[in-house]
Amino acid sequence: MGEAGKVNGVDAVREGDAVTVRLLGDWRLDAALPEPRLALPRGEPPATVRVDLSEVGEWDSALPLYLARLLERARKLTGREELELEGLPEDLKVVVRAAGQVVAPPTSDRSSLWLRLPEMTGRWSRRAGGEAVAMVDFFGQTLFALGGALRRPWAFRWRECLEEMYACGARGLPIIGLISFLVGLIMAFQAAVQLRQFGADIYVADLVGLAVVREMGPMMAAVTLAGRTGAAYAAHLGNMRVGEEIDALTILGFRPVDFLVLPRLAALVLMTPLLALYANVLGILGGLVVGSIVIDFPPYPYLLQTRSALGLMDVGTGLFKAVVFGYLIGYAGCLRGLHCEATSAGVGRAATSAVVTGILLIIIADAVFAVIFNALGW
Repeated sequence: MGEAGKVNGVDAVREGDAVTVRLLGDWRLDAALPEPRLALPRGEPPATVRVDLSEVGEWDSALPLYLARLLERARKLTGREELELEGLPEDLKVVVRAAGQVVAPPTSDRSSLWLRLPEMTGRWSRRAGGEAVAMVDFFGQTLFALGGALRRPWAFRWRECLEEMYACGARGLPIIGLISFLVGLIMAFQAAVQLRQFGADIYVADLVGLAVVREMGPMMAAVTLAGRTGAAYAAHLGNMRVGEEIDALTILGFRPVDFLVLPRLAALVLMTPLLALYANVLGILGGLVVGSIVIDFPPYPYLLQTRSALGLMDVGTGLFKAVVFGYLIGYAGCLRGLHCEATSAGVGRAATSAVVTGILLIIIADAVFAVIFNALGW
């Protein structure tokens, strides 16, 4: 005795351990497809699943798509790889198998993952090696372009450099000033809470001044420029890559590094130290606000204490870091822009990668400087 249920043009009949799924009517994409789970409900899994297509009328690609989903559902229930398809032409069977390969999710067998591990490792190593070669090659190109600009300064694009200096410098003053002021304020507040326990409130000025001038001022300016200017450089050059403007410059005999990259690098190298000085001043002012309000430290003694704690070497090391950070930001932004995929999605990925690469290079460079300066006693 069979059990029958008719749902959306699907008639599922169970006879013992076998289920026969009979499809009825027309199957087109303009109509909603029934769910395969309705034809093969949960419960005791059948041993055999048959599909009868003898009563199917007109159909298009909706039919093989539904059969592929039904096949995948039957595999999960029965553990079998094939279905018995009755009334189905041989050419349609080929289409159903192809659709099943597209619809079927990738296997999650752990043994296959372990077998693919060497292949995945090799691909990752190859990509990492290619990335390292591209970065070293671009670094050499920038040095070569810089040497050419020093030999022929009249050929350098000074006007574009000045425009980029204004874009990355003057326009970045509000956000850099706000971030630096807040960072100095937070550092001073946290230092005041801890030093007050030992009656050493006066040393808040020393701590904030040294931390801001040596580390946080250049770092905050560089990170802000990496997120603001580095991404802009990558997006601009990436759009030029998509529009084939860079290829046109190359055909006309212009080197993209000389024509597009060097003015941007020079602008960042020149402006980042100035922005770091600006960040230092705002960070110290943030500490001054906390010193005046929280620990009742008058502004003039606070500034005198800060001046006595800072030396010329402290300011110089911070500015030197800022110069290197500026180069790294421009390097990362231009590198990702010139190597951008020629698609709109590639431009977005290039901008994101420029920010990540720039911040990573800044942190690595800062760690290297910390080790070197400590070894030199600076």
